Amino acid sequence: MKITNSEFLMSNKDIERCPKPNLPEYAFIGRSNVGKSSLINMLCNKKNLAKTSSTPGKTQLINHFIIDNIWYLVDLPGYGYARNSKSNIKNWETMIVSYLTDRENLLCTFVLIDSRIPPQLIDLEFMEWMAENELPFCIVFTKTDKLKATELKKNLDFYNRKLSENWDALPIMFISSATKSLGKTEILQFISDTNKLFTVETL
Repeated sequence: MKITNSEFLMSNKDIERCPKPNLPEYAFIGRSNVGKSSLINMLCNKKNLAKTSSTPGKTQLINHFIIDNIWYLVDLPGYGYARNSKSNIKNWETMIVSYLTDRENLLCTFVLIDSRIPPQLIDLEFMEWMAENELPFCIVFTKTDKLKATELKKNLDFYNRKLSENWDALPIMFISSATKSLGKTEILQFISDTNKLFTVETL
């Protein structure tokens, strides 16, 4: 699949105001500065579709984009906002939980992980929560161009071992680099294949 048209649709914090759930939907989430906006822009081949920022926690709303008029891409607020107030963090957590658990057309969430660092507790806890609530997700390792091949393999092997301590089956994983467009074909193919399931289920 190749994206030919991508447009910003709306931002809000109320799931009831999200677009009508008549198209398949995919969400992207991760810790602040994990490279989420850069990955979204790379997938859509549009530099400024999702706003990038060096300031952690810049994304604070549920941001919907419509892709080729056949599916929705959603840029979610990240988790772990060290510089924001506790009340704001609580509000964002409530918003994210409501969206992930109640959005009926959400087919998969892409959880972004910085490939350069060891497994972080906040990432592991979030994925554990997703699994406990039977919410489908994939892992996307970002910024892999920053590592040598041997370093990347070492970090990914360590991550696999860590996840395998509690999980019998590991989620689908993608290797990505927004700079080199690595992982673009694989992620978009996964979305294309999953979109077909949505069509079958809604006939």
